[in-house]
Amino acid sequence: MQKRVNEVTMRGAPITLLGPKINVGDIAPDFIVQDLAMKPIKLSDFKGKIRIINSVPSIDTSVCSAQVHRFNVEAAKLKDTVIFSVSVDLPFALNRYCAAEGIDAVKVTSDHKDLDFGLKYGTVIEELRLLSRAVFVIDKNDKIAYVEYVKETSSEPDYDKALAAAKALA
Repeated sequence: MQKRVNEVTMRGAPITLLGPKINVGDIAPDFIVQDLAMKPIKLSDFKGKIRIINSVPSIDTSVCSAQVHRFNVEAAKLKDTVIFSVSVDLPFALNRYCAAEGIDAVKVTSDHKDLDFGLKYGTVIEELRLLSRAVFVIDKNDKIAYVEYVKETSSEPDYDKALAAAKALA
């Protein structure tokens, strides 16, 4: 398993990411996560659409919550685009959160079972078994069009750049 150090920090301290670094131009690896009903869904289930993957450490933190809310608002404005939010939170907690917060346009998913997404996209924080904060935009042909591994996990991603990348693909 590939380990990457000094790429991302948490509260200023370096953390270790497991898995490969994904780059623009790569073919997006398929992955399986669980939806709110604990049913498996795959990236390839949405082939032919633009996909934004929003990776967050935990839905129960203010920055992660703000990130999911922002993408939930933006989802209604994007044509032919599916937005995933992926964390290792249990589907029960994610379901409760979505119901309480009115999250209905983003596919909120859990990678808790196998870390399939996190290990393929290089977002697993080895020290914590959480996902790091990252955003990936994938075109209709499964090519990575935009990547941001957020350098400091307590910071939000650059929404404008990610959204501009997705809109450019429409």
